[in-house]
Amino acid sequence: QGGNNAGHTVVVDGKEYDFHLFPSGIINPKAISFIAQLKSYFPLYLLTGLKDWEKRLIISDRAHIVFDFHQAVDGLQEVQRQAQEGKNIGTTKKGIGPTYSSKAARTGLRICDLLSDFDEFSSRFKNLAQQYKSMFPTLEIDVEGQLKKLKGYAEKIRPMVRDGVYFMYEALHGSPKKILVEGANAALLDIDFGTYPFVTSSNCTVGGVCTGLGVPPQHVGDVYGVVKAYTTRVGIGAFPTEQINEIGDLLQSRGHEWGVTTGRKRRCGWLDLVILKYAHMINGFTALALTKLDILDVLDEIKIGVAYKLGGKRIPYFP
Repeated sequence: QGGNNAGHTVVVDGKEYDFHLFPSGIINPKAISFIAQLKSYFPLYLLTGLKDWEKRLIISDRAHIVFDFHQAVDGLQEVQRQAQEGKNIGTTKKGIGPTYSSKAARTGLRICDLLSDFDEFSSRFKNLAQQYKSMFPTLEIDVEGQLKKLKGYAEKIRPMVRDGVYFMYEALHGSPKKILVEGANAALLDIDFGTYPFVTSSNCTVGGVCTGLGVPPQHVGDVYGVVKAYTTRVGIGAFPTEQINEIGDLLQSRGHEWGVTTGRKRRCGWLDLVILKYAHMINGFTALALTKLDILDVLDEIKIGVAYKLGGKRIPYFP
């Protein structure tokens, strides 16, 4: 879900993996991993340190492709925001926003386009590149070089690509299977329900399971909320319980709080129960996984954000 803007660090049997696009389940040799309807970024096949991963990865034919110029434009837009407004959004510059813009403008290209008529794909690719060049005159795009690379990628991934909707239908209705959907980012980064505009471009709340995978709502069973025992944030945006002091520094250093994708220090603060309750309102958690409780072990006193005030009055919602 989303794209290679999100980073998940997974430690299994003492070995550390940093995932940006692959589902964490790719480590499990018995699991099939599926990249769904939202984003694919090349080169996917450069995953090292895992055996036979290609045999257990499936890519949806409906996944949109993040091109190199999407990534370049992401960086240029951040520079523009900084120059015009004195602040940026703090994106990972991985091209996610521009790719979603192409998707919404219906000029995006998907895996199914890449794997069908390459001449038609090339023509649409050139049109899309030209659109971006007209918007950003300093943007340089090696169109022919890119197309040559994409043609090579197409043949490498072809065996992994399936009709994503039918694949999920079969998984849900065939022989009984355990299906775990891994969401990227957090509820407060959801494009619709997050701290807009400091958000990602997709729905990373539970609704993304239906819209991203084509899974009907009645198939959604348990919903696990994952929350740290304190609150962190990468990039800018509202953070009422943030501790810009020795407490924040302690949480940051003890918790190894660095963005997996950007390498940026995460901002740290006390657990904010208002946003946790808000995330629950939207997602309807059946269980919570509370992580990193041990990071607080050295503190004599722990504080928790319990309510927000607006205009001096306590409010029962997240404004």
